[in-house]
Amino acid sequence: MRLGICGFGAIGRLVLKLAVERGHEVVSVVDIDEKVVGKDAGEVAGIGRLGVNVSSSLAGLENADVVVHATGSYLDRVFDQVVSIIERGVNVVSTSETLAYPYYRYPVLAKKLDELARMYGVVVIGTGINPGFLLDTLVVTLSSAVTSVKRIRAVRSLDAAKRREPFRKKIGLGEDPELVRQKLLKGEITGHVGYAESVYLIAYAGDLELTRVEERQSPVPAEETIESAGIRVERGFNKGITGYGVGYIKDREVIRLEFHAYAGAPEYEEIVIEGKDYTTTWRSTGTPGDLGTVTVVLNVAEKAPYLPPGLRLMTELLPFKIRFSV
Repeated sequence: MRLGICGFGAIGRLVLKLAVERGHEVVSVVDIDEKVVGKDAGEVAGIGRLGVNVSSSLAGLENADVVVHATGSYLDRVFDQVVSIIERGVNVVSTSETLAYPYYRYPVLAKKLDELARMYGVVVIGTGINPGFLLDTLVVTLSSAVTSVKRIRAVRSLDAAKRREPFRKKIGLGEDPELVRQKLLKGEITGHVGYAESVYLIAYAGDLELTRVEERQSPVPAEETIESAGIRVERGFNKGITGYGVGYIKDREVIRLEFHAYAGAPEYEEIVIEGKDYTTTWRSTGTPGDLGTVTVVLNVAEKAPYLPPGLRLMTELLPFKIRFSV
């Protein structure tokens, strides 16, 4: 596969490393950071000279079969980038969380992307570890073994101190909790993006018309001084965030997704599916966020050229649907 990369931050560099390991040809790498533009992409990523320099122009991406797009979370801010790639006749796999189910926040932009993708005969899909897999596609997969689903609860918990600095910054780790709360409200930091998108992906897989979806997240003040992975958070300061997305039918909670990311948090994912006849529970020992994201993205990118053109959703790739009993 000939691969292009648009956005050469931490995720883009990991994509390059794994793509090269898998034997794919990286034909173009794009970023606007002046510190890396003009440099060999392989050397920037720490794998040695590759022979492809980082460019600030999208020109060159048309030589790819698929472009991995990793520049931002919100579709309205990256829409023009995605369109420019589509118009080059190239498939797009994006880490933009809101593109995982864009019909929720950006129904007009989603329709435009679908129309353009069909016109140019390419696929556009948003994915990653979460949203994209752990709290939506995996949930649907496990739910397919339950005869009639009444309620779903899925939790992802991770030790934020073990994550890279940009992640720690976007959850306000070590700051005053009230300041973090205000930053979240003003959009100065994002926390986790994608609670509602994951809820809607699950509902879509079961043809479930939700009455409403709520999502909320808040800082978690440290009740005592915490030290984890070389990070120290003093008592009273913010050790991370906890949040949720909930889908309702009238006033009944049908889908509940929780995300806990704070220093010292246990590492696991747990999915509980309550059915009419039985309840099933799946639990892991945790999934590395960056490597998990890159692995999912590349696995989807390898399949993208064989999918029907248009704006696709991750749960559409599954060979089955689920049935709700609500």
